[in-house]
Amino acid sequence: MIEDVFRTEDLPRADRFDAWCERAAQSHAPVEMSSAHVADFRGFQLAVQLGAVPVYASEWQPAVVRRTPRLVRRSDPERYRLSFVRSGTVGTAVNGRHLTHGPCGLFSHTTSAPFELRIGTREDRVKAVSVEVPRTLMPLPAAQVDHVIGRPLSGRDGTGALLAAFLTTLTADARSCTTADAARLETVLLDLVTAVFAHELDAVDHLPPEAHRRTLTLGIRAFIRQHLHDPALTPAVIAVAHHISVSHLHRLFQPERDTVAAYIRHQRLERIRRDLSDPAQRTIPVHRIAARWGLTQHTAFTRAFRARYGISPRDYRVQTLGSGTTSAGQAAASDGAPGQ
Repeated sequence: MIEDVFRTEDLPRADRFDAWCERAAQSHAPVEMSSAHVADFRGFQLAVQLGAVPVYASEWQPAVVRRTPRLVRRSDPERYRLSFVRSGTVGTAVNGRHLTHGPCGLFSHTTSAPFELRIGTREDRVKAVSVEVPRTLMPLPAAQVDHVIGRPLSGRDGTGALLAAFLTTLTADARSCTTADAARLETVLLDLVTAVFAHELDAVDHLPPEAHRRTLTLGIRAFIRQHLHDPALTPAVIAVAHHISVSHLHRLFQPERDTVAAYIRHQRLERIRRDLSDPAQRTIPVHRIAARWGLTQHTAFTRAFRARYGISPRDYRVQTLGSGTTSAGQAAASDGAPGQ
């Protein structure tokens, strides 16, 4: 994965603010910037390049950023930018709307129109993650997208939450991704950005069919992960929650390696395996950990665990945590449950 890190603290103090302004111009578009912290500005940016779509994780000291009509006329890379606020507050003046965005806020602007951003409205440092999408890659009509720019969005639920989670995870785990992953991730990211705009327009039906399928599947996978603890989680429950038929749900998973039921089982087993290898949970009985993740039939769970990992849950715990488990701890861990 193409990754680039920039820290103002790596530069002499006198050069830090000017370098940050130059970085903003390179990664977005020419802007005017001011700050009460010019003498020793602290800023951090991690850039991850997914084909033609860059993603940025950043941390700012308070500053004001303006893109004026003059700067728009001088140079316009024609890009949309969506930003998710992880901490701090950002004030925006975009398309005549003046809004304040706190943690989990999601806001947008475009290089093709003037805007003002007040980073750290309460003199707080701001952490955010952003994505820039070239106008030419957006499948929705430009007039529709421009109508959404500047509106209040949410990163707490719906497609906004999916986008926020994707951006946050991507920038946290970029080093584990390969260059070959970039094209696939770019496609997923473009689908999510498009879905956020389409949802705001109430125009999901206007999405290209393949983009709609991928976005719906991402939402269903997120729903499954959020409800793994529920033993009653079934394809029928999932289909009802997403207003689709069970047969439609199964068709969505046909291109995947797993069926719906297999995906649920795999996600549950992975979380159980993680908990079994956690020293802090050493004394929690195996069957209770399994029940926590929705697998309440102990014999069936043990059989599924052994089939996937080639070892029983109890033996996996002992093998992972070593021989430090006391006899009393082993007894508590098994809790008399058979078939381990």
